Amino acid sequence: MPNSSSMAQFLLLAFSDRQELQLLHFWLFLGISLAALLGNGLILSAVACDQHLHTPRDFFLLHLSLIDLGCICTTVPKAMHNSLWGTTTISYIGCAAQAFFFLFFIVAEFSILTIMCYDCYIAICKPLHYGTLLGSRACAHMAAAAWASGFLNALLHTANTFSLPLCQGNALGQFFCEIPHILKLSCSHSYLRELGLIVFSASLSFGCFIFIVFSYVQIFRAVLRIPSKQGWHKAFSTCLPHLAVVSLFISTATFAYLKPPSISSPSLDLALSVLYSVVPPTLNPLIYSLRNQELKDALRKVILGVFQKQ
Repeated sequence: MPNSSSMAQFLLLAFSDRQELQLLHFWLFLGISLAALLGNGLILSAVACDQHLHTPRDFFLLHLSLIDLGCICTTVPKAMHNSLWGTTTISYIGCAAQAFFFLFFIVAEFSILTIMCYDCYIAICKPLHYGTLLGSRACAHMAAAAWASGFLNALLHTANTFSLPLCQGNALGQFFCEIPHILKLSCSHSYLRELGLIVFSASLSFGCFIFIVFSYVQIFRAVLRIPSKQGWHKAFSTCLPHLAVVSLFISTATFAYLKPPSISSPSLDLALSVLYSVVPPTLNPLIYSLRNQELKDALRKVILGVFQKQ
């Protein structure tokens, strides 16, 4: 069996053995990727060009859109290539790069979503301190910390995983390179070191999850004390999009990794991996623009400006 020093490529999980279905998956992924590029690109343009959207919430939304674009560009192009040409291979270096960037963007996204929860908490529960706690320098530091946490996590996990000897073949049970599936190919007890890193990262993620839950308990308690319907609408328009994005991201990823082994199957695992790696980055722009009137107005201006130039 090949080891990590002699392995030239990995075999990814194919969506189907039939060429017609492979082409269908190609067109489906093409539509998803174009929708994600268009939606997140419009949000980036709107936030960058409209002065009314230069708030902390929109600043973090800009970073979330950048991260979503990175998630889509990390996994989808290779899946489209394999579906179009009927192949399942990815090079060893390409697999390492894909695993690094996927973990980088996933961790950065969860960090940004946690920061955006803090932004909602301050806006609803401590509005008088909003400008002090979320000044431009504080926002820049928090965004930098989110990107740095993603980079450090990805660097540690990828370097440690790809330093392990791999002797259980080269077939991955996933349509992209993901560290838990690569660990299954290891035959060394050194993989316990990587498992320790995973437990540590999972503990930090769980801490962020507890913070999000606690924040929303406080947010809903504060909202229920607002006497006017207009205040209710403003509060919910601020927080409900974020809550929807967090719920979609956490629920799909949690079920994918913690589902009972008795219901596990290649087709189910494949569907779940698409749900947590591809669907959230595509739907995030739609979710955030539905209840944000200022963002919808800015998007309308961007779209009209593009058509007027033509």
